[in-house]
Amino acid sequence: MLHRIILHLARRKGFPEGSARHGYEIVAPLDADGHLNFIEWCSRRLQCRVRRFWGADPDRRGALVQRRGGAGGATWIIDYDADETEDDEAGIHLDGRTFKVGEYVSVGDSSGAVNTFKVTEVTCLAKHPARAEP
Repeated sequence: MLHRIILHLARRKGFPEGSARHGYEIVAPLDADGHLNFIEWCSRRLQCRVRRFWGADPDRRGALVQRRGGAGGATWIIDYDADETEDDEAGIHLDGRTFKVGEYVSVGDSSGAVNTFKVTEVTCLAKHPARAEP
């Protein structure tokens, strides 16, 4: 089932309380345990979208993509431009992460910096289809 996942920047230097103005809105399939569901992603990949919001910067929109390889056998990335690879942002160990409110995930941006985010909202889109657009 597709879910809308909101990630907010976790506490770090410069943001002692974290930041709701910096983060990601992701539409992705999750299983009953809150893990990314690769099988469902395969059939719904065009619906698996990401919006990056970063303070006063313009929003960036892309796709949630799984690429084979990496430490766990696959790497989930955010692909902003299918014709370029230098703009991709990698989710760090997202295969093993649980997307439930209060959990933490890390995303490496296109500059190579890794930021940690707190899951602040997870909404099942079957119950709330109007929230599907990130």
